[in-house]
Amino acid sequence: MNETPETRTVRPRGLGRYALALLPLIVFGAIAATAAKMLYDQDFHGKTIAEIPSALIGTKTPALNLPPLDGANLPALTDAAIKGKLTLVNVFASWCLPCRDEHPILKELAKDGRLNIVAINYKDKNDNALRFLGELGNPYRAIGIDPNGKAAIDWGVYGIPESYLVGADGTILYKRVGPFDDISLKEGLFPAMEKALAKPAS
Repeated sequence: MNETPETRTVRPRGLGRYALALLPLIVFGAIAATAAKMLYDQDFHGKTIAEIPSALIGTKTPALNLPPLDGANLPALTDAAIKGKLTLVNVFASWCLPCRDEHPILKELAKDGRLNIVAINYKDKNDNALRFLGELGNPYRAIGIDPNGKAAIDWGVYGIPESYLVGADGTILYKRVGPFDDISLKEGLFPAMEKALAKPAS
């Protein structure tokens, strides 16, 4: 059958219709494949969306000059509080339920004399933060308050709790978004700590 001008215009239009109809299926398939990979990684490799890469990893920490938590009888969180020490900077607040869940883990970590744990108290009320620490215990060696969230912005905080492992030279080595659990300790924090501690002092 010979093509006529009419058939030549109809055929591309029909193919275009099919392509448009298939486009949502293609997009859905790509999203489903990505989600499936995330679930596979989470179930079989212990990876979670909490392991969010940070542009700050491998760079020096933002400057710290935060006022102390009044009544906590702890130093303010300044550059001096972390200088020369392997430090875990933990961002917490009394109103944060996952922070409460994570706190016993921080208390256990505080027993490791090789690790200096300090805190940024994020957008919290002073009395509530004191009550939180009074009830659950205090794993921190210094606490700085961040009532307006400016320090959290400087550190690239996504959500709390959030923790940063900082080397003795002030380099950010590891970041955890969300509360620590057995998997994130075993596969994230502990290997980062051991690597940092094995590195010869410069």
